[in-house]
Amino acid sequence: MSIKYQLFAYRTDRRQGRGIAADGRHYDLDLAGSMLGVRRLPGTTIDDLLVDWDAASALLDKVAEKLTKKGAQELAMDEVRFLPPLASPGVIYGAGANYRDHVEAMARALNMNLVLDPKAEGIDPWHFIKAGRGTLAAHGESIPFPKHTNRLDWEAELAVVIGRKAHNVPVQQALDYVAGYSCANDLSARDHLVRPAVDPSSPFRFDWIGHKCFAGSCPIGPYLTPAQFVADPENLDIKLWLNDELMQDSNTRNHLYSIAEQIAYLSARLDLYPGDVILTGTPAGVGMERGQFLKPGDTMRISIEELGELKTALQ
Repeated sequence: MSIKYQLFAYRTDRRQGRGIAADGRHYDLDLAGSMLGVRRLPGTTIDDLLVDWDAASALLDKVAEKLTKKGAQELAMDEVRFLPPLASPGVIYGAGANYRDHVEAMARALNMNLVLDPKAEGIDPWHFIKAGRGTLAAHGESIPFPKHTNRLDWEAELAVVIGRKAHNVPVQQALDYVAGYSCANDLSARDHLVRPAVDPSSPFRFDWIGHKCFAGSCPIGPYLTPAQFVADPENLDIKLWLNDELMQDSNTRNHLYSIAEQIAYLSARLDLYPGDVILTGTPAGVGMERGQFLKPGDTMRISIEELGELKTALQ
């Protein structure tokens, strides 16, 4: 097994770049690679590494191994501002109602007859699309509270980043197409899902763009953890704190459809490409279940086992 490392994007007052974290230390990836004599890594962003992830991974393994032996100049983390790991992600697919505990809680809260085990009934996974670059927010970023909503909700999610073109892949091989994992928050404007002026029988009554797509609605990061360092993505603790109060506390083993099943399903309908992201669903404990919503000044902290913590504040 290679030395564990994580990738991140960052900015200081003097430079912007991509970084590598290993053994609790943070380095500029390209400066460290050059100093340690590793062949130049392609491009300037993590996105560029995903274009040929297999080749990039081999070089990253060498950088991480040499860092543990020789070291390099560490970044002064008090000067670092994290950026989203991906500068220009491809398509962001969001899995809806994909945790058993969340479906049960939403059924009770909304008094709806939701199917608690859709897979057992032969129902396919369900996804919406979240706009890419325009929705991203970084770890530690304070995002403006969106003016168009009074019912802003949190959703802790495991983000899966695709590292190889996936076309009609079988479930058994689907995880081979994953470059890595990250923490994400699928912020949702609950009062914009339904358009009240539209007749209830109309197919145009629902507005998934207004509900899911607005500036800062997809905080992600701080790290991209390569898949080789996540032994079982279907057994990771996932938690969210709102103003230090624990709101979501679950595990990815509560997925109704596994990551592999989601990749297989999506890739049977269209090709997935390096840099595409799948948000794999959120567990119980969101504000909609509680009748409690976010307000300016709130802070959220998401922790996913083995991946790190993602912090977001609302202005």
